[in-house]
Amino acid sequence: MQPLTSGALILAATPIGSSTDASEALRSTLAEADLIAAEDTRRFVTLTKRLGIEPTGRVVSYFEGNESSRTGELVDAVAAGQKVVLATDAGMPSVSDPGYRAVVACIEAGLRVTAVPGPSAVLTALAVSGLSVDRFCFEGFLPRKSGERSRRLAALAREERTMVFFEAPHRLEAFLRDAATQLGDDRRAAVCRELTKPYEEIRRGGLAELVGWAHDGVRGEVTLVVAGADPQEASVEDALGLVRQRMADGAKLSSAVGEVAKLTGANRKELYAAALADKENQ
Repeated sequence: MQPLTSGALILAATPIGSSTDASEALRSTLAEADLIAAEDTRRFVTLTKRLGIEPTGRVVSYFEGNESSRTGELVDAVAAGQKVVLATDAGMPSVSDPGYRAVVACIEAGLRVTAVPGPSAVLTALAVSGLSVDRFCFEGFLPRKSGERSRRLAALAREERTMVFFEAPHRLEAFLRDAATQLGDDRRAAVCRELTKPYEEIRRGGLAELVGWAHDGVRGEVTLVVAGADPQEASVEDALGLVRQRMADGAKLSSAVGEVAKLTGANRKELYAAALADKENQ
């Protein structure tokens, strides 16, 4: 991170495991900050003691309950030229943690927003899951109620990207059961518990298999990685509608068929024959 000569909101990613994982950049940033907004001030004090630093700046709480009311105070401090550090309990602020409102407010005010590089449970879990990392999406925490959660999972049933979720340990079994119902018993997944900590555990398998494993209860921070759906080849009938749209916009039949076949995965020869017959019948 470049040295700061004026005010800025600094997102400080804190260790998701041992405090010994903290970088020198994090240590110096916390020690030199003018104002520190911590998700839990007591845990923050514990962290600084473990890091062997004594912040000189003022420490205030910044959590879900006061995020809306305190954001203006943080923005005013940055505007006044202060270095304001935002630190959550573990991981990167604003990623399913407090911070998003402050980031947006500072950007809208034309103020600098930067970050101290650090750990991310999302990327760590994805990397060790053994599932595809070429394309992925982060879904965070799904609704707590089973009905709402099931609807969200049903909407993700055809998502082809690898999906990453956060979940509370006491809701893990219910999440896995709903996921197995909506995505399929054999859909591959990895449950990553206590990543980078002494009791780290990673369980891989089909969703139904993982339900049985979670039945007796799980402790600690949980990140789930679920495989995306297998690509589905579009039917010729569905693809034909897209060909008609392109031809109506002026495309020639052959080029329209080629574009749609590439987009949908439909068989090109079958689609061309269907499109030609469709054109002749008009």
